[in-house]
Amino acid sequence: MTKGEPEDRSGRLMLLDTASMYFRAFFGVPEITAEDGTPVNAVRGLLDFIARLVRDYRPTDLVCCWDNDWRPQWRVDLVPSYKAHRVVEEVETAPDVEEVPDPLQRQVPLILEVLEAFGISVLGADGYEADDVIGTLATGAGRPVDIVTGDRDLFQLVDDDAQVRVLYIARGVGKHELVTNDWVRGKYGVDARQYADFATLRGDTSDGLPGVAGVGEKTAATLLGRFGDMDGILAAVQDPEADLGPGPRAKLRAAGDYLEVAPTVVAVARDLDLDRTGSALPRTPADPERVLALARRYNLEGPAQRLVEALSLAATDA
Repeated sequence: MTKGEPEDRSGRLMLLDTASMYFRAFFGVPEITAEDGTPVNAVRGLLDFIARLVRDYRPTDLVCCWDNDWRPQWRVDLVPSYKAHRVVEEVETAPDVEEVPDPLQRQVPLILEVLEAFGISVLGADGYEADDVIGTLATGAGRPVDIVTGDRDLFQLVDDDAQVRVLYIARGVGKHELVTNDWVRGKYGVDARQYADFATLRGDTSDGLPGVAGVGEKTAATLLGRFGDMDGILAAVQDPEADLGPGPRAKLRAAGDYLEVAPTVVAVARDLDLDRTGSALPRTPADPERVLALARRYNLEGPAQRLVEALSLAATDA
């Protein structure tokens, strides 16, 4: 596509990292309440984010991907520090409780209620994070896919050939960056398919991943450029003839136990058994009377109307 040429939006699927978006809405939108005192800034912000994205990209399908389990036990079993710093309460028979500001926690059920009233698909999978739902829906989709997130983890899904890209909203939805393989390579010196191994080596404090002590982004990129992927790096550690200096070899060898399990933790699942039906973006709210009632009760009239208008615009392209 050349500059100035209209983008082909036919059959485009948009996948939202919903928690990433409503967290940013909560912290980025001024505090506002409904008449009964219920905080609603995250709800208002999320609706406006969705409206803007729908207006700008006109997807035919959209899914709000959900964290049914924000810290899956199988990942913790492999790397116990995984997201441990975010835990405020450990629960034996359910997902651990994540540290979430109470005014935001109170809005999550309302977010679900409003999305349902609009008829916007919400999809999660027990025992998995939203990232895994996104990874599964994006892989083999057979059509253009836009992944909306503020987290770098999902850069591993970028695939120019399969038309999968990330709309990276770390600086805000209005200032999002369009992440392609060239963008990832320009930023980190690796291809998107190498990003999960890159993150494993470098570590990620936001996810509680320690990485390899003494290996930063530059060294991680050099290793992947030389050996291709984690399997190639681990093979080189065991091969005295490999082009691997004594310093990096010692660091990698010392982190051997971590490197055996961390790639499984960092890699998003791509093969969940998900219901892929019902993702079509509604042209009008599924339950307009309920949308109107919720909007009036919770001071959501403006954002709700903007989303209605965005859905109508997207419908004109169908």
